[in-house]
Amino acid sequence: MKLVQAVIAILAGYAIISQGIPYLGSQLHHGTWPVVPTSLMKVYMFFVVVGVLTVFTFSEETKEELMAPIRAVYGKSSMVLVRMVVILLVSAVGAGVTYESIKPSFDSPVELRSIHPAPPSTISAYNKTINILTVTNPYRDDKENFAENVKQGGIVYYKNCFYCHGDKLAGRGHYYHGYFPVPANFQDVGTIAQLQESYLFWRIATGGPGLSKEATPWLSAMPIWKDFLTEKEIWQVILFLYDYTGHSPRVM
Repeated sequence: MKLVQAVIAILAGYAIISQGIPYLGSQLHHGTWPVVPTSLMKVYMFFVVVGVLTVFTFSEETKEELMAPIRAVYGKSSMVLVRMVVILLVSAVGAGVTYESIKPSFDSPVELRSIHPAPPSTISAYNKTINILTVTNPYRDDKENFAENVKQGGIVYYKNCFYCHGDKLAGRGHYYHGYFPVPANFQDVGTIAQLQESYLFWRIATGGPGLSKEATPWLSAMPIWKDFLTEKEIWQVILFLYDYTGHSPRVM
């Protein structure tokens, strides 16, 4: 039946675009799973549907085969029950698509996690002025004690941070659903992998109140950790974040 073949072809096109392309991307860049933007999905699926209909209506014969089941359902009086079921199913699918497109979401828009607010050039912390543009993690090059510093950073994280950022560092801690935007997902290649360690030091040390007015979309509930953690503990937890996720900090 041509109608069934057409539906299968459209579903196959959707599967290739939504799952096949991201899978190929994940094979090219291990540890990632690219997502096809919704706007592109709509464009690609438009061409898939048009292409399938063009093929299946190329001749009068195939066109008649494609339309025959539709005419039978909507044209024959004996198909009243089937016709009502089809109408209800189509209406339900339409309602579901509409609901999914308009329902509120508590997840941060992608843009908020790919465009990071600019840090200040300096901050005041631990009774001194720290230059965020030039400061480096003093414990990263300490190879002899690196493992111990990472371990201590993990202890700091699980005592203070995992409640929001999660035990797997994926931004899904016990309290994440109570915040907007939600806590950062450190496993995401769009977060700490794109940042220098000095940037993380600024964000952790000064928390949400340390953000400038220009960073309004990034309003954050993160505490001012410099009031609770030592400078060494912040650098150690930064080491732990990169070590656990397997990411490397940006160097420049």
